[in-house]
Amino acid sequence: MGTPAVVLLSGGLDSTTVLAIAKSRGFDAYALSFRYGQRHAVELEAARRVASAIGVERHVVAEIDLRVFGGSSLTADIEVPKHDNAAELTSEIPVTYVPARNTIFLSFALAYAETVGAQDIFIGVNALDYSGYPDCRPEYIEAYERMANLATRAGVEGSSLTIHTPLIEMTKAQIVHAGLALGVDYGLTSSCYDPSVEGQPCGQCDSCLLRLKGFAEAGLPDPLVYRAA
Repeated sequence: MGTPAVVLLSGGLDSTTVLAIAKSRGFDAYALSFRYGQRHAVELEAARRVASAIGVERHVVAEIDLRVFGGSSLTADIEVPKHDNAAELTSEIPVTYVPARNTIFLSFALAYAETVGAQDIFIGVNALDYSGYPDCRPEYIEAYERMANLATRAGVEGSSLTIHTPLIEMTKAQIVHAGLALGVDYGLTSSCYDPSVEGQPCGQCDSCLLRLKGFAEAGLPDPLVYRAA
């Protein structure tokens, strides 16, 4: 048995790459996904495919409902913004931001880590090719890690927790190359914020455009088939 680690797994490009990285570093992965009332819940099927393909010790899907708060186009009846290309994306925090989502997710990951004896959590946050979310920045992760080691039994007893962010300073193109080098099949993943009922990506939301930009800059085709605009 290797060293246990909790890996936050949405089923998208970034989290799938992070799972592959954690495995390549010798960790036994305990994957954690969320059904949180997101309109793009098809990502959970992608997470299951990815967990099965890459291999995990256990895959937990936690049920929480952030629709009770709303405030995001992913959890409320608010239209998902669409654009013609990635150049139209701005540095402003978009309406697809789900309030405190990574803080909520990391709290669950922290509890999961304590129960499986893990001192390591992997999360696929990125501070370069991303949508401007405040909970994807290095200073946020550093602050959360400090808090986690003050707030848990493991932390106060000397088993300090580390939050790994291997993608945080990588472009989407670099992420694609890193995943492919580890054998990731991106055809199993789902990144779209507003997919069809069948799960086909829209090709115009922030997440789709950043993904497409990454593959284009990597000089590679995206294996997903996008629906016509």
